[in-house]
Amino acid sequence: MGESSHERFEMDPRLGLYRRFKDISISERILNTAFLLTIGIGYLVALVNLYYTYQGKDGKSGLSIDDVMVAYHGSHDQTRLGSAINGIMEPNLKYKSDKDVILKWIQQGAEEPEYNDHIAPILNRDCIGCHTPSVNPSLPDLTNYAGVAEVAHAGGATLPFLIRVSHIHLFGIAFILFFIGKIFLLCDLNVIIKRITVAIPFVAMLLDVSSWFITKVFPEFAYVVVTCGALMGVSMGIQILMSIYQMWFYSSNQETR
Repeated sequence: MGESSHERFEMDPRLGLYRRFKDISISERILNTAFLLTIGIGYLVALVNLYYTYQGKDGKSGLSIDDVMVAYHGSHDQTRLGSAINGIMEPNLKYKSDKDVILKWIQQGAEEPEYNDHIAPILNRDCIGCHTPSVNPSLPDLTNYAGVAEVAHAGGATLPFLIRVSHIHLFGIAFILFFIGKIFLLCDLNVIIKRITVAIPFVAMLLDVSSWFITKVFPEFAYVVVTCGALMGVSMGIQILMSIYQMWFYSSNQETR
């Protein structure tokens, strides 16, 4: 069976016809909406995860720019392991007294003999359920002294850690932004606005990841990390909300590119 003239025009943008939400079926609207809502909820959960991951790294409750600086650049007063033990990881310790044992070991130089005698049994019991490369490669490896030493000394995130997390981040988020953008392009909006809106989250993501490495050297770049992360989230939110609104509540007879 041959294609209708409308289908042929729709497949050739040079003829001036572009698909809009009014052109798609109810089933496709339901599919798009379910995807966008799931991604939106997932992003909100990711924000909560970010809070619990970074809060308390400066030794104070709550999330601040100093927490981001410590996470990437490090601190002479705080190590990643010490900050985690004082913050997010403290509830995971079976015995509260183990916190003082670990902090004392860090303050005394985090040497391997003491690690084998006193620290490894604690971490093996309470921490390696999550901090194992085969279980969660994005978290520090606490299954051996070499991995623990990386986070027990001041210096922030290591270069191998940043490379591992950034490659996961770029691949995963890029796919999400692509599919959100493909749906958003069906909106009935000015072409310039749409082009800028779909490009912003990609640019923000690239600047965000690049700033991780720069912040390791220059801690002030933590402000760029936070700003770019927020910009990416806001631009994603705008695309999701605008797409859902136009799919179900908006109608227009104008055909714009």
